[in-house]
Amino acid sequence: MVSVKVASLVGAAVAVFASAAQAADMPGLPPIYAPPIEEYSPSPSGWYLRGDIGMTNQQFNGIHQRLYDAPGTSVEHVGFAWDSGMFAGLGLGYKINDWFRGDVTGEYRGKTSLHGSDSVTFNGGAGVDNYSGTKSEWVFLANAYFDLGTWWCVTPYIGAGVGMADIMIKGFRDDGFNNFGISTAYAEDASKWNFAWAVHAGLTYKVTQAMSIDLGYRYLNMGTGTTGATRAFDNSFTNGGPFTFKNIDSHDFKLGVRWMLEPPVQSQPAMLSPLMRRG
Repeated sequence: MVSVKVASLVGAAVAVFASAAQAADMPGLPPIYAPPIEEYSPSPSGWYLRGDIGMTNQQFNGIHQRLYDAPGTSVEHVGFAWDSGMFAGLGLGYKINDWFRGDVTGEYRGKTSLHGSDSVTFNGGAGVDNYSGTKSEWVFLANAYFDLGTWWCVTPYIGAGVGMADIMIKGFRDDGFNNFGISTAYAEDASKWNFAWAVHAGLTYKVTQAMSIDLGYRYLNMGTGTTGATRAFDNSFTNGGPFTFKNIDSHDFKLGVRWMLEPPVQSQPAMLSPLMRRG
């Protein structure tokens, strides 16, 4: 009895498969296509956009004014520094292959405050000066990067860049105290364009084939900044020499995002093969 039931089930299955094969071979039926499959290259090349934000850690190699060069004058600087600040930038780049890419970037570096003092001795007297003011920059760089391999979606990189920096110094003030009394001087706002250069290092994390996140360090050298002409509060002089800030540089830490502009490559639809062919 069991054998009869098994034989019936096998016969029914054979009939179903035979019917399906005949239906597949019937003329006039449209071909059956597989759905399109998006194919991504392991590391796509092409154009990309980038955006960065970060923090600055700035310094310089001293302040100078023409009165410092007067015979018999000695100056000792104390506690000179610019505060840290924020910056934000955008860029356009091209990824050539798995290990090399380049971009051009522009950024605005927000206002930071100056603090510092000096002790001055000169023929006939001595005094101290307290300085204040603000500084901001526009920086434009052309950069090249070398990607050093990828592990678990993380790619370390190094790079370098060259370009220009516009250093803007505003609201500069010199409050002086000496054996002749109290004097206050102001400087006109001024900006100065310089050659700038940078070195980069960091890590890239690939979130998707089209988007990556950068965590980076950059050393940036922006050259010398200057104030405008100085004048005394009591008009004892009205066209004094400017103050210069020598060799302004910064250790920057930044977070960035890169977006590939080219869409993923799609394959052509593929036709399914028939289940059976007639001999």
